Amino acid sequence: MGRRKSRRDREFVPLDIERIRGGMRRTEVRRGREYTVQSVSAERALKEYVCPGCSLTVPVGQAHVVVFRADNIMGDDAAIADRRHWHSHCWRIA
Repeated sequence: MGRRKSRRDREFVPLDIERIRGGMRRTEVRRGREYTVQSVSAERALKEYVCPGCSLTVPVGQAHVVVFRADNIMGDDAAIADRRHWHSHCWRIA
């Protein structure tokens, strides 16, 4: 019967901060409305989008944010369906 490795014996794997940050959602208020904002890392940016803030392209491989209403009267599914991909800068100044 084999012995289980203790935590000390396991290989050290550093935390992937970008992966952790990329999945975190936060709530922000703009003009009296609540929005859910989630960061998308460059590695996870696999499609091209049009930023609603500047109408320019958010290209594949560019970190950005996904934004949707946190208080959508049609519910969470409708809010997620209406999400938009913004340049991080455009969202900050919106």
